[in-house]
Amino acid sequence: MKRVKRALEDAGVRVEIKELGLARTAAQAAEAAGCHLDQIAKSIIFRGADSGEALLFLTAGGNQVCTDKASVLAGEPLGKADAALIRTQTGFAIGGVAPVGHLNPIRAFLDPRLLDFEAIWAAAGTPHHIFALDSQMLGPLTGAQLADFTASIT
Repeated sequence: MKRVKRALEDAGVRVEIKELGLARTAAQAAEAAGCHLDQIAKSIIFRGADSGEALLFLTAGGNQVCTDKASVLAGEPLGKADAALIRTQTGFAIGGVAPVGHLNPIRAFLDPRLLDFEAIWAAAGTPHHIFALDSQMLGPLTGAQLADFTASIT
């Protein structure tokens, strides 16, 4: 959580980190934040099957990553990233991966649906903390490439 706040402050962004009760899903986070499900920016990490590299897909809460579309963007087949790869790459545990403050640089992609909102909410480094952010800042802060890689689940 401190690393996320520091990364945002270093970028000139002031945020308030909100502690949640139980929020294991995007729907629960949206309820706790009092926002639309798609205002929750989920950080989904895949492992490149050829490179072994971790890749980050920032997607709206009501969408899921379409692995076929994501694989085309990545330029290689994608598989499930295990907890060790996620922790090594980002420094965060599954369920609390923030879009910023990673231990190591990560190639990232951004779901355009998140830009339909003035503000979005993202994990702040733990499964129990989130922060609000101007949606237009998410791309520049993360270096994520805007791309279509989702399928709606709502």
